[in-house]
Amino acid sequence: MNHDKDISRRWQLFAITAVIVYLVWLLAPVLMPFAVAAMLAYLGDPLADRLERLGLNRMWAATIVFVVIMVAVVGVLLLLIPLIARQVENLVSNLPRYGDWAQNTVWPWLQARLHLDPHTFDSDRLLTAIKAHIGSIGGVATAVLGKVSRGGLGIAMWLTNLVLIPVVAFYLLRDWDRLVAKVDGMLPRSIQPTIAHLASESDKILGAFVRGQLLVMLALGVFYGAGLGLVGLSVGLLIGMVAGLLSFVPYLGFIIGFVAAIIAALVQYGDWTHVLLVCGVFAVGQLLEGYVLVPKLVGDKIGLHPVAVIFAVLAGGYLFGFLGVLLALPAASVIMVLLRYLIERYRMSELYNEAGPEDPVVAEVEVVARRDGGVEATVEPPQDDRAEP
Repeated sequence: MNHDKDISRRWQLFAITAVIVYLVWLLAPVLMPFAVAAMLAYLGDPLADRLERLGLNRMWAATIVFVVIMVAVVGVLLLLIPLIARQVENLVSNLPRYGDWAQNTVWPWLQARLHLDPHTFDSDRLLTAIKAHIGSIGGVATAVLGKVSRGGLGIAMWLTNLVLIPVVAFYLLRDWDRLVAKVDGMLPRSIQPTIAHLASESDKILGAFVRGQLLVMLALGVFYGAGLGLVGLSVGLLIGMVAGLLSFVPYLGFIIGFVAAIIAALVQYGDWTHVLLVCGVFAVGQLLEGYVLVPKLVGDKIGLHPVAVIFAVLAGGYLFGFLGVLLALPAASVIMVLLRYLIERYRMSELYNEAGPEDPVVAEVEVVARRDGGVEATVEPPQDDRAEP
């Protein structure tokens, strides 16, 4: 009877979890501002708790932390937007130079090395092809413009989301501890200790990851931007900021920033000296990230393999869009905690510890340890019961 109740309880928990996951997937386009607001509240909650310990009530503590966060965000935007605007204008003005460099340098080199048709990258041929399909391009443009004109509601929704983020963030920050206590009180008592333990472990990992990774991204963006600026690249600041922003995916920021910086150096200077200087900037950046920033700011508590990080970002983007990309790595960190718990449960189970019957084939294999630490396996020949008289 107890066994049937246990199975029924597990199915109920599975059904509740499945419903929650389905609702998150269904409401993913609407949840983006709430996810961003929750992230801001999560980042500010430790500081608010510290202010509470100093004697302030939760309302004043949340207000002070919220004002600090908003001032920091607005200050960063006011600082970066003019810089990014100038960098983008510089990039657009240099696009003809990039086109000439590709047409007169890159394409001939590829044709010579790959033995391609000389007219493969002919700009006149490309223009002719574009003109031949101008009707279809016009049709696509008309469709896109029609969708944009019908998407006025979508633009209004984006603006609404931008207004919602600070409002929701403030209320979540003010009531964070109360909401956590209510969720804890709604958990089934049979699994509450386990969920509380897993939540505590997840909080430690998320705290180390979210706060540390944001600092790593900021530090790398500043370093790459300043380094490429000192090299003399006109778009070095923009490339550095993009490389730092994408550094949360292993090697993605490095690869994109490195390739873009090499191309910019070749187009702007056309010599190998500046290319080597760019290589030096990114080599030092990788050493700084691997041996200083990540160990000091993030630590080794995350334990996510680079392949797992890339898979998490791609899977999150495919399932939930931008919201999935935003929450991919925090979710992967929590999933890692759950997997560790399940592995420990498995190692403590009868399935893992119960000894089974002896395998007759394995019993015939003799394993001998060598002095160098290796092993050798020899198979004893089967005994013939039909002995000669």
